[in-house]
Amino acid sequence: MEQHIRVAIAGLGNCASSLIQGINFYNTVSEGDDIPGLLHPVIGGYRPSDIDIVAAFDIDERKVGKDVSDAIFSKPNNTKIFCESIHPTGTIVSRGPTFDGYPGHFEDYSDDIRPMESKLPAVDVVNILKETKPDILVSYLPVGSQQATEHYANACLEAGVSFANAIPVFIASVPEYQKKFAAKGLVCAGDDIKSQVGATIVHRVLTDLFKNRGVKLNRTYQLNFGGNTDFLNMLERSRLISKKISKTEAVQSQLPEPLPKKNIHIGPSDFVEWLNDNKVCYIRMEGNGFGNVPMEIELRLSVEDSPNSAGVMIDVIRLCKTALDNGITGYLDEVSSFAFKHPTRQYADSDVFKNLEAFIARLSRKEPAKTAFV
Repeated sequence: MEQHIRVAIAGLGNCASSLIQGINFYNTVSEGDDIPGLLHPVIGGYRPSDIDIVAAFDIDERKVGKDVSDAIFSKPNNTKIFCESIHPTGTIVSRGPTFDGYPGHFEDYSDDIRPMESKLPAVDVVNILKETKPDILVSYLPVGSQQATEHYANACLEAGVSFANAIPVFIASVPEYQKKFAAKGLVCAGDDIKSQVGATIVHRVLTDLFKNRGVKLNRTYQLNFGGNTDFLNMLERSRLISKKISKTEAVQSQLPEPLPKKNIHIGPSDFVEWLNDNKVCYIRMEGNGFGNVPMEIELRLSVEDSPNSAGVMIDVIRLCKTALDNGITGYLDEVSSFAFKHPTRQYADSDVFKNLEAFIARLSRKEPAKTAFV
């Protein structure tokens, strides 16, 4: 009998587009396949193509009312299309509630690069979730959507749906929410998705390298810019508070002693429309090595932003469902510390990978159920 994972998505932007393209792109993978882009072709018996999108929410009038397979290619989405053949899902995008998910400065920009808010009334998210019965809801809401993210998280708790939070609004890493999901027999993972090879993981690895080779890091910065809706959204600097905390803590956690605030700057820098979904990152690190002799590293990273995180989310979805299958509930520490920038606990990246592989092995052995870390 085939197994499937029922997934709801809040926010049908570039990240959701890459995720759904990936589900179709990897529709023939099997255990043991050596293919790029996936940590494991099969996790818990689930392939990427076993993920079914059963509910979707967005506020853009060009997406609401369409099948998910069409909505992901609607403006203002501008990520790379690496899989043109998308099977219709049979799932129609619902008009989600806006709350703080539409910053006012969007009105100053062309319709081609910003959402166009639908005039339809918002649906009752709890009712939709109860009707469609997803196992997990993935939040791809805009950065800074505190109220909207809390609304979807609370709707999941009421409807009996697990929660994976891809954005830097702190939900899964908050003990209060961890206890609520555990009490409902659900899992949660988050917050703020890491890319496969993105700015944060590269910066963390280099910081760890300095530490392990005896070089004292004195100052560092990370500047990012791109041309997708996410970078347009982040032009409103007040929406970046959690984002900057998440990215900065992820790097500081790799140091024996945190750098003074004045000596570390990490965060989005600007919006460059013609870059589309390409993200460019500049990292600079200044330190002192043997004999107190100074050294510097400057690095430029260029990636297609949304596919870079979609492979991680495909693993998160399968890990969450496998945990549920094994009777595990609550906050998934091993999953969150590997896949997200702001887990409850930060570990060295070498330990993060070992912990996740041990977690996967334990699930495959179907050891007795227990509540995950809370």
